[in-house]
Amino acid sequence: MLESKKIDQNATAGHPVSAVKLPAVLTGQIDAWARARGINRSEAIQRLVELGLKSEAAADPKPVPGHDALAVEELAASQLDQFIDPDTPQEERERRIHRLTEGPPEFVDLRIDLPKRGS
Repeated sequence: MLESKKIDQNATAGHPVSAVKLPAVLTGQIDAWARARGINRSEAIQRLVELGLKSEAAADPKPVPGHDALAVEELAASQLDQFIDPDTPQEERERRIHRLTEGPPEFVDLRIDLPKRGS
């Protein structure tokens, strides 16, 4: 365990205990982060989770309006096209890009971001 400041028992009284399984590498990174701040692992995990939640809230991704969705798809297709071997026939290139942007045919009907096809 890591040497740290003594935790104020009143500060943690009444808070539920949460057990978390972490890979050894991640635990080492957390311990190093905690050491640099003079806190224990538990406090470090709490602060890192709070930072992550604040960061996510600050990012607050906005939904892409319908007219911009087409532009996003076209940008994705053009980027994907750059990764495909230039010697690949155009029909195969289009099939690959479609499969990557729309998903495999067996899952297209399950996507919630696409309009449903005629039933």
